[in-house]
Amino acid sequence: MMHADLIDQEDLLGQLRALGFEMPAGATADQACECAVRGLSDARAKALRGLVEQMLTSSATILPAVRQAIDKQLLPALAVYQQQSRA
Repeated sequence: MMHADLIDQEDLLGQLRALGFEMPAGATADQACECAVRGLSDARAKALRGLVEQMLTSSATILPAVRQAIDKQLLPALAVYQQQSRA
């Protein structure tokens, strides 16, 4: 039997922590994404952008709460950061 690859809240938190982002234990996907976008620097934005691109282009299924957090928190913050760094 095949098991689909899933990206759940714990996967998101683990990947963010692996990139060096700090967040409270038991954080929700929304809270984790909020923590990740606070005080973005060029290096942090680049790492976060790479993670988001990897997750969105992979064949894994992103659970709805994680996808919503990405859409609501990460993508807008990265877009704003990119526009501000060009100005």
